[in-house]
Amino acid sequence: MKAIIVKKPGGPEQLQESEQPKPEPHEGELLIKVKSAAVNRSDIVNREGRSGYLKNPVLGIEVAGIVEKAGPGTEVKVGTSVMGLVNGGGYAEYAVMPADRAMVIPEGLLFEEAAAISEVFLTAYQTLFWLGRLSKGETVLIHAGGSGVGTAAIQLAKQLVGATVITTAGSKEKLDFAQSLGADHCINYKEQDFAEEVLRATDGQGVDLILDFIGASYWDKNMASIKVDGRWILIGVLGGAKIEEVSLRDLMSKRIQLTGTLLTPRSNQYKAELTADFATNALNYFESKQLKPIVDRVFAFEDIQQAHLHMEQNKNIGKIILKVDSTS
Repeated sequence: MKAIIVKKPGGPEQLQESEQPKPEPHEGELLIKVKSAAVNRSDIVNREGRSGYLKNPVLGIEVAGIVEKAGPGTEVKVGTSVMGLVNGGGYAEYAVMPADRAMVIPEGLLFEEAAAISEVFLTAYQTLFWLGRLSKGETVLIHAGGSGVGTAAIQLAKQLVGATVITTAGSKEKLDFAQSLGADHCINYKEQDFAEEVLRATDGQGVDLILDFIGASYWDKNMASIKVDGRWILIGVLGGAKIEEVSLRDLMSKRIQLTGTLLTPRSNQYKAELTADFATNALNYFESKQLKPIVDRVFAFEDIQQAHLHMEQNKNIGKIILKVDSTS
């Protein structure tokens, strides 16, 4: 089968198409004929050799496609259209998916749209509700409002609990799009001090919850933006991972709960339970169009280098999709 591998750790030019053996599903697994896969920042981290996530030589952690073969102990029928997270191997014609992570694609969605759901919506759902405990009447600050997880989080916060959403982004285009998804207050971090704007929007109280993709460079402003007893979920370090000086007294005085998390290295059991909870409580919102996958651009399989470069240049609003199989 055709697949995308990394020649050696480095830039997008290290991605190449390669013939790889077709995988076989074991007990509790499904063999998926991949129609579309998504590009994620964890793929870039793996390509650069900066993590230990990649055990499969083929990149890609989420796919949408058709079940071609079911291993022992599975209940999903051959021919079912599914989407979900895989343990690597998504950039290929075939991938193996744990059956307990497979979600039936909601009616009316294209494979390219379905491939845009699993990683970002599961990450957003986990951070907002499992870790962040966001509830009705609360206010959440969602950074990177034009990103895949950002666009998913805005929708989930509004549709599931009707929270007040404040978001940041670096362009009018991204902010306008975030507003179209339901964001109540949109802040251009390049032109405005987002901490001042957050306090203005909350009558000086600050937000109940922060979803932070940025890390070090936003530390002080996040601290100013969060209210007493607020929850702060750190899910990325795009702005750096090390802070020169941190006053633990600031955390203590505001009684802040700071939680760091990553979804990709979580256990199979955790991902299965998260998938099941999300499917129960949110999947039907896609059929009713209250939630929608946000696809920025679809790249051909052979254009994988350009797809990674597009993400690294931070040009995307929503998900970058790789079209693996164009046949119906």
